[in-house]
Amino acid sequence: MTNTQTKEKIGSMFRVSAKSKPAAVAGALIAALKEHESVELVAVGAGAVNQSVKAIAIAKRFVQSLKCIPGFTDVQLDGENKTGMKLIVEKL
Repeated sequence: MTNTQTKEKIGSMFRVSAKSKPAAVAGALIAALKEHESVELVAVGAGAVNQSVKAIAIAKRFVQSLKCIPGFTDVQLDGENKTGMKLIVEKL
């Protein structure tokens, strides 16, 4: 199955870590969605995915019409290739 989402449609990309504050990520997500149709959150590891999902839940309080499209992506960290989650958040 191929991903039909093109790079041109994605306005911003944020890397989220396990130490990221969900409220701060939510604020950045809301600000980016004011300028772009969609934003991509990239997280590697369970803690980072958890913080990303919390941030989306917080953002949904302020922007009710959001949808999230989960997927996988390859990320290079410290010279190593890792598989991470990408969460594409779009305004409806």
